[in-house]
Parts: sequence; C-alpha cells; structure tokens
Amino acid sequence: MAVSAQLLVKELEIFGLECEEALVEKLIELCSLYGQNEEGMASELIAFCTSTHNDCLTAETLNSFEHEFLSKRLSKARLGASKGSGHAGARDIVSIQELIEVEEEEETLLNSYTTPSKGSQKRAITTPETPLTKRSVSTRSPHQLLSPSSFSPSATPSQKYSSRSNRGEVVASFGSAQVMSWSGREGASNISLKVLGYPEPLTGSYKSMFQKLPDIREVLTCKIEELGSELKEHYKIEAFTPVLVTAQEPVTLLGQIGCDSNGKLNHKSVILEGDREHSSGAQIPVDLSELKEYSLFPGQVVVMEGINTTGRKLVATRLYEGVPLPFHQPTEEDGDSEQIMVLVACGPYTTSDSITFDPLLDLITIINRDRPDVCILFGPFLDAKHEQVESCLLTSPFEEVFKQCLRTIIEGTRSSGSHLIFVPSLRDVHHEPVYPQPPFSCSDLPREDKKRVQFVSEPCTLCINGMIFGLTSTDLLLHMGAEEISSSSGTSDRFSRILKHILTQRSYYPLYPPQEDMAIDYENFYAYAQLPVTPDVFIAPSELRYFVKDILGCICVNPGRLTKGQVGGTFSRLYLRRQASGAEGRRSPCTAAQVVRI
Repeated sequence: MAVSAQLLVKELEIFGLECEEALVEKLIELCSLYGQNEEGMASELIAFCTSTHNDCLTAETLNSFEHEFLSKRLSKARLGASKGSGHAGARDIVSIQELIEVEEEEETLLNSYTTPSKGSQKRAITTPETPLTKRSVSTRSPHQLLSPSSFSPSATPSQKYSSRSNRGEVVASFGSAQVMSWSGREGASNISLKVLGYPEPLTGSYKSMFQKLPDIREVLTCKIEELGSELKEHYKIEAFTPVLVTAQEPVTLLGQIGCDSNGKLNHKSVILEGDREHSSGAQIPVDLSELKEYSLFPGQVVVMEGINTTGRKLVATRLYEGVPLPFHQPTEEDGDSEQIMVLVACGPYTTSDSITFDPLLDLITIINRDRPDVCILFGPFLDAKHEQVESCLLTSPFEEVFKQCLRTIIEGTRSSGSHLIFVPSLRDVHHEPVYPQPPFSCSDLPREDKKRVQFVSEPCTLCINGMIFGLTSTDLLLHMGAEEISSSSGTSDRFSRILKHILTQRSYYPLYPPQEDMAIDYENFYAYAQLPVTPDVFIAPSELRYFVKDILGCICVNPGRLTKGQVGGTFSRLYLRRQASGAEGRRSPCTAAQVVRI
C-alpha cells in the first residue's frame, strides 16, 4: 500500500499539527509497518498528542507514539490472531486459574471411570499460595474468588493495614457484652426478614431529576402539617397562631427552622418559616436569648411559644419537645423469640492506598468463624472517593468490579449460613447516586443463595424476627452535626441530640436544605425515607467516632467504617432477643452490643 507524503501532511494540517520533512518520512515508514493509511495514521497521532498534551511534533514524540501506542496495538492484534489459531497467548491470573480448574475437573472425571492403580495415582502439589482447588465453587477460598490484579494494574496490599497490631480490640460496648462469647446459632435459627415501608418499601429504580420547586415545597409543607398535628394533639394545644400576627401575650407557632442567609446557621440567623394553613408560608426572625436550652437545625419542624410585640421578630420563650413514633408490637407471625446475633459493617472495604480488598477478606473470615445469624453490610463497596477510582486507573468497568466483590462475599460466606443484607450507599460509584436510593440489582444470583441474600434500599426499615432495624448508609451525624446549633445548661452530647432529632422528626434525613453532595428526589423522599415506627435498633454509620447509645429506648449504633484511610477501622456485633408477644411493658431487645476493630 503506497502512502502519499503530501496527503499525510495535509491530514495533519487540518488539525494544526506541523510536521518536518524528516518526520514525514518516519511517519510513512510507520504507515507501511503497521498497515495504516494517511487518514488513519493522522487520526491516531492526533489522539496520542492530545492525550499526552504535546502541541508540536518532534522526533521524541514520534518515538513515544510508536513504542507506547502502535507497538502495543500490533501486539494485541498478534495476540488475537494467536488465539484464533489455537494458541493460548498471554492470560491474566484469573484466566490461568480457570484453566487449571477446568483441567483438574477433567482429570477428576476421567479418574472416576478408571480403576486406581498404585503407580498411576498422582498427588497434587499444594502450597499456601496455590491451595488445592475443589470441584465445588462454594468451597473456594475468598482469596481465589477476588482477584484485584484482574481489574487494577497496581493491586499492592496496604502495608499500614497489614502491620496493624490492635485487631479484635473491643472499643465500645453496651449491655452484658463483656462476659459473652460471640457466635450465632449456625444456621439453626428460623430467621424472618421483612422490609417495612411508609406506605410501601422501595424495590426498584425510578425516574429522577424531574422535580419542580412547587413539588418540593408541597412535600415540606405536608411534613410540617403532619408533625404539627401530632404535637398539637400530644401537648393539647388549642390552636396555632400565624407567625406575623402581633401579640403582647405568649402565642404558640408552628413552623420549620431556617437560616436568614446562605451561610451556616447561628443563634442570630434563625428564622421560623410558618406552615401553609396558618401562616401561608410567611417567615419571621427568632430571638433565642430567652431560651435556656435548645437544639436547632435547618429543616427542623418545631412548635414554639413566644411573644411577637412588633410582628417583625419572635422572642421565643419555650420550645416544645418532639414526640417519637410508637415502637412496633411483635406478633406470633414475626418468628421465634430466641436470641440471635447480628453483625454490622460499613464500607469502604479496601484501604485508600490499595484496591486489594484485604479488609473485606478479613471480615469474611470473621463471619465464617462466628457464624452470625444476620450480616448487614453497608456500602460503599466500590468507593467513588477511592484514589484509583477517581483517577480512572481500574481496567475493568465499575459494575464488573462490584459484581466480583459481591460474588466474593456471597460465595465466601456460604458455609456460615448467615443471612446477608446489602444496603447501598451514595458513594457506590456504579450505583444510582440519588436519595432515596434503590436496591442493588443482581439478576444472576445463584438459586442456593436466593433465600439468604436480600438487597434493600437506602434508607430502609427492616424487621428481623419482629425486631425493627432502621438502616441508613448516609452520614447523618456528620451532615447534621455541621449544621446544628445548641445551648445547654449542663453537659450535652451532640450525637445524642442528633439521634433524638432523627427519631422525633420521624425522618431518615430531616435536614433541609441538604448537604451539597446529596441529590434528593423529594417526591420519593416523602414516600420512602420516613420512619414508619420508632426502630428498636438504629444503625447510622459515620466518619465520626463509633458508639452504642440508648436514645429514647432505641439502641443507636455507629459501627464506624471498616477502613479509615490507610488503616483498619471497626465493625459492630449485637445480641438480640425479642420480647414475648403479650408481655407487659416494653424491654429493649438488644441485650449486648460491641464495636470491634477489624
């Protein structure tokens, strides 16, 4: 194939790339060597110069173009040809492992049809690095199931994580956890799992990004009116007063806390946005100087008592306490009331300096050792904030890496018999980043695992043997802690205040406006992100310090994250026993809880 130097120069000039005569001759030589025409070679060269930020063509650039791009392409073409002609070619470690397994299965099948003789028996050579492969997939090691080298060019284990010395250390506890050994009932328990909704649970994807401002306002107004009606009935309030009505005597107002500017809320920038029924959505500044104790955040629905002498500012004198929902009343249909063990862990499942998922493999080892009845695993499973994800260094699609991670967890814990609950996160890079978040979709789940694996939405209210779990992977404590203001005469715990707000506001995310990185669809938020009842156990993973607290009778747990940067993090485990149906008085089902270092 003859290549025209004039046509080649013309093609390069279209893109503003000038080329010396000596370099043109080199390009003609490359066209002949790699089977390219003038237009194809110019396109490849322009693409290479653009990606490497080279504005002018030099001999050095041309050499790099040949060795880094053209030669690799030629080698791939040769590899494809060799595969077509029956040669194995270069394979990654996963392909080699699969070939070995197929050969061993064929050998095992042939041996089963022959009479074993003393001389023909051949013993397989096994080492810790290459363990003997069984025919059954369920007996494979998680290390074999997950091969980071197949999707990352730099799958080097984290040195800091490997050298940690505090593994297994109990850092927080609740109840009688100190005197107990932790283990489930090894699959003997009859576990009943049911997702509760308000009015129904979120089970699939939905269209987002189509909401209008009036629709958002409608959702917020409905929330104000619903909570206002509950508080009015609870405190026997006769009627609410419009926020702009002048009053020399104390009046009671209903509204939502807001900020008078775009900055952070402070004690001088608080405004009260009245409800639609009584105040037509009017706003009034609030003077908090007369209140000895308060805890407020933007979006909080409150009932305030105060004096409004001018009609322009409310001097608050009383802030009514919020009222939580009642607890779930267990029935005979909720399963048995024997003690069960629940393990809770939250991603990321790999350290920030590695993509080897070593912490996840360690967690699988713990699950197989302790055999908890239920494992609740929160995302992110493939973290959008991971360095290799942000830099686009992974060689496989995000969805494929997630599926490999998921398969490792499901098949790696099959022998434990534990029920697995997967809760997505807005940081899962392959999943829909909208709140509320639909469950993961996994159509190719093995039949033997369908009964013990369940994918739920974010957030989710889950009933386990009649005990209610509130689950959310969103960092509520961090988001609300950054916006909350408070005043207290005694010692006050910020975590307890925030958790109390969540229970009394009856919402998984009561903050408005939300954090900048939160994309909330408010129509579905109203349907799927409300608390149907006060949960017995509320799991709220956070970057902030781990804890186990009893808030208004609800056991609130921050299990921490399985990894913190380059070092290992924490997970949580709980013992629960449901109160017998018909028993007088309520007793918390959580008998013991611990937060443990991985």
